Amino acid sequence: MKKIYTLLAIAATLLLASCDKFLNREPITNITPEKYFKSADELAAYTINYYTTFFTSYAGNYSVGVIWEDAFTDNLVRDGSGNGTALQYFSASNTRWLVPTGQATSTLFRNIRVCNYFFEQVLPKMEDGTLSGKDVEHYVGEMYVMRAQAYFSALRTFGDFPIIEEVLPDDREVLIEASKRAPRNEVARFILSDLDKAASLLNLTDKRRITKDLALLIKSRVALYEATFEKYHKGSGRVPGDANWPGAKMSYNSGKSFNIETEVNFFLDQCLAASEKVADAHTLVANSGVMNPTKSAYGWNPYFEMFSQPDPSTVNEVLLWREYSREQNVASGQGPYIYEGGNCGATRSHIDGFLMKNGLPIYASGSGYKGDETLDLQQEDRDERLQLFVFNNSDVLLVNDGKENELFNAPLFLAQAEHHDRTGFRIRKTYTYDAAQTAGAHGNIIGTNGLVLYRATEAYLNYIEAYYEKNGNVSGKADTYWRAIRKRAGVDEDYNKTIAATDLSKEDDWGKISGSTQVDATLFNIRRERRCEFIGEGFRWDDLIRWRAFDQLLTKKWIPEGVNLWGGDLYENDLYKEDGQTKFVEGASGVSGANVSARTDSKYVRPLRIIYDNNELFDGYTWHKAYYLSPYGLQDLILTSSDGTPETSVAYQNPYWPSKGSEGPLE
Repeated sequence: MKKIYTLLAIAATLLLASCDKFLNREPITNITPEKYFKSADELAAYTINYYTTFFTSYAGNYSVGVIWEDAFTDNLVRDGSGNGTALQYFSASNTRWLVPTGQATSTLFRNIRVCNYFFEQVLPKMEDGTLSGKDVEHYVGEMYVMRAQAYFSALRTFGDFPIIEEVLPDDREVLIEASKRAPRNEVARFILSDLDKAASLLNLTDKRRITKDLALLIKSRVALYEATFEKYHKGSGRVPGDANWPGAKMSYNSGKSFNIETEVNFFLDQCLAASEKVADAHTLVANSGVMNPTKSAYGWNPYFEMFSQPDPSTVNEVLLWREYSREQNVASGQGPYIYEGGNCGATRSHIDGFLMKNGLPIYASGSGYKGDETLDLQQEDRDERLQLFVFNNSDVLLVNDGKENELFNAPLFLAQAEHHDRTGFRIRKTYTYDAAQTAGAHGNIIGTNGLVLYRATEAYLNYIEAYYEKNGNVSGKADTYWRAIRKRAGVDEDYNKTIAATDLSKEDDWGKISGSTQVDATLFNIRRERRCEFIGEGFRWDDLIRWRAFDQLLTKKWIPEGVNLWGGDLYENDLYKEDGQTKFVEGASGVSGANVSARTDSKYVRPLRIIYDNNELFDGYTWHKAYYLSPYGLQDLILTSSDGTPETSVAYQNPYWPSKGSEGPLE
């Protein structure tokens, strides 16, 4: 079995290596298909082998894991100002993200082919009843979800994409024909079709594997993504039917008509139907209201521990989780990495977005906000998700059995660069108080607590957003779901109170803008709820993309900020002193060895303004129109051309990108 997978992986690596091999290489194996794919056990082994391909793992990573997925948004700062990814997205230069000279699509095609090969071998045997064992249908359903995942990745990355359902022959004309890009709405409909097939076949309930409710949740995610992308990007050239949509010039799209309003409503309806089924079947885990452990790592707050326990399979809210095992050498390093600082930090923008427990924004009259001179004050009487999932001064950092617990005290601004707190707001979602996985584990990948990958709360939030986008109000189940989420967060359930008190001019939240338009207060607060509920779970990038929220950076730069370091007495903490003298070196032009932003710049930490000279992000983040979709590589265009030139390729380039390799965005 191991040999089969190794050889399949080799074959996949060779895929797309040349025009001859484009999308068509058969698996290299000395065990013929006739001798394999004969039993349910073999199907189960094949699909489980690809779980880490289609679902996030973080096994073997000495990092904060999923928390980093929110980096490069208004939620989180990761690494320093010289980070290549931050420069790629947010530098004003158009030389940081270039059209690849090779192929940008090869990994996606390889993953799609893995699924198609399975279907080609298995479906005929399933139909004629020659497969032995139980749950054959379930494993076929798993593979439909995996193909949906592959195509959803393609949709988010490139938009329009070829729909391929078979293993292709070694025929140049056939391969070029198959490379024609389907409009993105057709791709999205294809994904939903695969997920419908999956839902009809899946029957096992082990939450370490794909289940029917997981397929439905993913369906709701895809449908909401496509509905809002098409709505807010209409007219940008990224949506089929736009006057400047590059697919319009392709002869194979002639005669097609696109009613985007109809498509948006279709996808919203699909989202509502799928998310309702999941939300109604799963309750939210309880929040005990206890913000810190005292003597034990477990048993103090089920909400916190949903993200931090060895086995969350009994938690009704959890739909899929990743299991680790030290004995099998499959573990994570997020516990000690968070303990040591995490090399990242939530932004002040994110922290300020959390409401008071009374449901009011922090700036509203009568909110009771205590200010931000200390982390404790900043979190007092706030949304309990902020209190639970972001460290404050008096939070427990380590539970010491039989001894006084170690407290967070203050951010590690002066720790090793690859570990330290970037903004001072350290996220503790997924953190474990099991000292065996955390303290003294520097550099060790020994974490064995389960990682929650999907949970039913997303269905609640998807339904609320889709319902408002479709109907322009919040009522019925949308009202019920929203109140349940706020109740669990320890926030006044009356969301209308929040909406009435919202002043969008005081909200430093990219989610208040779609394109060049400011959204209304109700939609903004629906988006706020997602932002707060999913802190540290990696949703923000996709949300900002589909809402077209990055457009605001086209005309105004944005500077990320962190804790109030200079406006209170935090900078006087003994942690930052040696022999009574400060260890802070404030950034300034010509200063070497600076380790913190200058107090004259802002009382708030500005992690990307420590280095003054030759710092492309010193003045803040900017954006390019092209960045909403990734470019096809030069070889993608050449290999899909009848005469070997990009200009005649059936796989056109994405909007605002050139068709030449090693060139940056046009806009």
